[in-house]
Amino acid sequence: MRFVFYTHSLISDWNHGNAHFLRGVMRDLIRRGHEALALEPEGSWSRANLLKDQGAVAIQKFRETFPELRSQIYGKGFDHEAAVADADVVVVHEWTEPKLVERIGRARAAGGRFTLLFHDTHHRAVSAESDIAGLKLDDYDGVLAFGETLRQRYLRAGWGRAVYTWHEAADDRLFRPRPQIARTGDVIWIGNWGDDERSSEIMEFLVRPVRKLGLDATVRGVRYPDHALEALREAGIAYGGWIANAEAPLAFARHKVTVHIPRRPYVENLPGIPTIRVFEALACGIPLISAPWNDGENLFRAGEDYLVARNGEEMERLLRQVLSDEGLAAHLIESGLETIRTRHTCRHRVDELLSILAACGTARVTGKLAVREAAE
Repeated sequence: MRFVFYTHSLISDWNHGNAHFLRGVMRDLIRRGHEALALEPEGSWSRANLLKDQGAVAIQKFRETFPELRSQIYGKGFDHEAAVADADVVVVHEWTEPKLVERIGRARAAGGRFTLLFHDTHHRAVSAESDIAGLKLDDYDGVLAFGETLRQRYLRAGWGRAVYTWHEAADDRLFRPRPQIARTGDVIWIGNWGDDERSSEIMEFLVRPVRKLGLDATVRGVRYPDHALEALREAGIAYGGWIANAEAPLAFARHKVTVHIPRRPYVENLPGIPTIRVFEALACGIPLISAPWNDGENLFRAGEDYLVARNGEEMERLLRQVLSDEGLAAHLIESGLETIRTRHTCRHRVDELLSILAACGTARVTGKLAVREAAE
């Protein structure tokens, strides 16, 4: 089948975590023999910031790392109706311009034979409700929400015909253990500053524990204000700026433990939704200690796949424990890997997507799925 994904950017993962998941999904679809194309706007702020921050070499590196992935940039005069006319499945991400969201819906209503899905991987449904409420989703066949609490929000508001939970996951062909690399550092955190949505939490669960323990720590990410950079320097934490997502497995491999610091809107309003870094870190086989979050859907096994620190003092204690107890670290690695490999890879999510398409797809799509199932 031919899949078309409207995304903010496939090329750039600068402060844009959805690119991680989309790349993995597209790679697995292609591996299975499907076609996959991403369409991204010429005004993408993520791609613009990547070019400003790293230059054109970063985009060239993306193409070298993911040679099978195709992305087309569209501008004002782009013919979207022609672009989706021969698609079997069109998935429109929630960062797409509202007028374009509506336009693609009209193309579906006007006789488009493709299955049309809306994909939400953000917290705007609760933090900026009017933005989502204003979207025209009546002509979409279904909505993909990246957590059950977000799915329930769509259902209560009456947004979309059918709403499905479709969590993010790790591309385990990329995110995997690298045992040949020596773990020379203690702690790494890969995460962006996040619009002050977790600024106090970063201080409590990372900066102060690292400073008190005198650990060799590294932070990678973007949009850190001057006062945050100063706090990192005072704590002796090395700040490395942006890191390409494809390089994250190597960074994890060089360190003995990582942390998860969720953004406040997810903790308070959308419990049960982790960031994609949790999936990716566990897939790399690095022990993880998390600040508090409610795993309401039992995606993981708290205390087995990762540890939870209720406050900064507990984070300090758990960091010391994991770094000094090789048996505990090995158990966390083994358990986390088991959960990822059995439940949370992009292969699993593509299986789920195909099941969703079987339930809400057009006759054209369900027919092709039936033929493929029979062949398999």
